[in-house]
Amino acid sequence: MSFAKVYSAQINLLTGTIVTIETDLSRGLNAFTIVGLPDKAVDEARDRVGSALKNSGYESPKSKNQKTVVSLAPADLKKEGPYFDLGIAVAYLLATNEIKFKSENKIFLGELSLNGDLKSIRGVLPLVQEAKKQGFEEIYLPSENALEAALVEGIKIFGADTLKQVIEHIDQTPHRLDNNQDTSPSQGKKNTIPLQPKTEIVFEKVITNADFSDIRGQEGAKRGLEIAAAGGHNIAMSGPPGTGKTMLARAFSGLLPDLSIDEVLEITGIHSIVGANGGELVKNPPFRAPHHTSSYVSLIGGGTFPKPGEVTLAHRGVLFLDEFPEFDKRVMESLRQPLEDNIVTISRAKGTAVFPSNFILVAAMNPCPCGNQGNKQKACICKQNDLDRYKRKLSGPIMDRIDLWITVSNIDYKKLGEVGDGEKSNTIRERVESARKIQKERFQKAGRKINSNSEMNVKDLTLLIKLTDEVRNLLEESSERLALSARAYHRVIKIARTIADLENSIEIEKHHILEAIQYRPKVQN
Repeated sequence: MSFAKVYSAQINLLTGTIVTIETDLSRGLNAFTIVGLPDKAVDEARDRVGSALKNSGYESPKSKNQKTVVSLAPADLKKEGPYFDLGIAVAYLLATNEIKFKSENKIFLGELSLNGDLKSIRGVLPLVQEAKKQGFEEIYLPSENALEAALVEGIKIFGADTLKQVIEHIDQTPHRLDNNQDTSPSQGKKNTIPLQPKTEIVFEKVITNADFSDIRGQEGAKRGLEIAAAGGHNIAMSGPPGTGKTMLARAFSGLLPDLSIDEVLEITGIHSIVGANGGELVKNPPFRAPHHTSSYVSLIGGGTFPKPGEVTLAHRGVLFLDEFPEFDKRVMESLRQPLEDNIVTISRAKGTAVFPSNFILVAAMNPCPCGNQGNKQKACICKQNDLDRYKRKLSGPIMDRIDLWITVSNIDYKKLGEVGDGEKSNTIRERVESARKIQKERFQKAGRKINSNSEMNVKDLTLLIKLTDEVRNLLEESSERLALSARAYHRVIKIARTIADLENSIEIEKHHILEAIQYRPKVQN
């Protein structure tokens, strides 16, 4: 009887953690035990691994009178999911001396079916990134996960369909060497096709369900959305039902600039962890649109073992909240931190998790419960108490954190029948990209690691944004008249700077401030 050690990994929050699989065999009555805080899925690996070994032509640990102990270290980390099936099977065969290979630089990942097939797992990208960071050279995993894993350069990825393919590739026992003298990774062994890491990512064009040219009228709303895209600002649209708020929001995602390679890998890793990318690369800014009945945990994240919510899945993209006031009050108020700090902090008795949540909030709402307040075509039937209650759903702190408030009114029926001849999304997007480039150069020159005007703090505004006396006096007078908070005051400056960037203006002019001020909510709570 013998001992063996191999390596695997699992997801821990949004990163990977290397797990050591140790297998010890000793004499005694048949027993197969997995220790190291396994959850139900890990504990059931005993049955999956036993059947997979048997159906792959090897002896199952359950068929021998021996005591098999599998330890998953570190012991104080809860082990979750089917990540370790392949590693446990390989470690068992190594302990029984049925196969021989050097395990120091290899990682084994994958769920085993009862017939020995390898099934895909979630969160492969961050696992591979952590393995490379820890100095591992080779990773063996299901073929379905190989393309995603190959995005990480500098580590060899071997995709396999079955347990037997993996064993045939790694086994260095003499009888196997006789059957296949060439054991180099580039050649592989019988039935094994290693995948080589990619050196570049090919971006696809952003494809959306709607184009701005398809939307009749609503020029004011389109202008507000262009500013929001150019500066990364949060925006809220208010108007009667059927005026195009949802269509505008979906077309908005087509205005955002392309993601960098680092951002693509970051977002793909997050989506892979929750299984939201279908194993594919996330090349475009995410667009998340949770229903207004969504729970606090599903939107913000959390749970006994914290997992990311919609605000993190929308990272580097758009979070669209339709029927905004209909969301639970607790859910709405929980948006304060991500809207202000671009992160979500979730504290539990077992520790604290910090998830990224740098998104653009696009909120849509009706002006009143019936939706017809201010509608020239239909009369509002809401009582005053209903109107007051509806307005109180949006607290002052939440309204302060939304930069632009725009009204989406009814469109004349004659205009609806016209052929769409407005600006196309690609044309607007070119202006947005130009404004973002100006911002990036400004921040790089100042040594700041931020990407858009909305991310500037008070110190940045002081150092980077210089206002003339005339413009500052106008801003102060308007702020006093509108009773703006300090936060809203600073946000007006950010919006004005974005408007100036869209015009390629070096200084913020008076008309930039006046336009920025008109996007503040008309009624303050």
